[in-house]
Amino acid sequence: MATIRQTREQDLAACQAIYAHWVETGTGSFELEAPGLDEIRRRHAEVTGRGMPWLVAVDAAGTVLGYAYANWFRPRPAYRYAAETSIYVAPDCQGSGVGRALLAELLRQCETAGLRQALAVIGDSANAGSIRVHRALGFEMVGTMAAVGWKFGRWLDVVIMQKPLGSGADTGPD
Repeated sequence: MATIRQTREQDLAACQAIYAHWVETGTGSFELEAPGLDEIRRRHAEVTGRGMPWLVAVDAAGTVLGYAYANWFRPRPAYRYAAETSIYVAPDCQGSGVGRALLAELLRQCETAGLRQALAVIGDSANAGSIRVHRALGFEMVGTMAAVGWKFGRWLDVVIMQKPLGSGADTGPD
């Protein structure tokens, strides 16, 4: 099985390649052009600079099999206890459990950091694998925004799923 750890600078090229594949071939991301390595470095610095986790799954040889990160759901201060999760797995690792392992550790780290809500903003309501892994880890369907994205010549939905972390909304923040 893969080892889950914090992302290192030398992992970012692999993260960029994985993401580029999904931008160019899939509907999980609504980006139309894959960002380059410099942009992925900038995004990584932004996320980790906010104290949010950015994780990779690596095999015994150190090959990056996938990555996941949490970022602010929205920039306004009232949202500071809610994080949006993102997970991308190498194409040949789909269905191997890598995504589930990444998401489980990401949620654990978010909860440890004091976050109270995890949100999944899933591109394409036909993205059954992503919906399934989020549901398996306790996310519940919040709703679907119909036809809000246009990619590959068709309209795409966005599915919103949510999972309380720690005591969720039962108490105020620590």
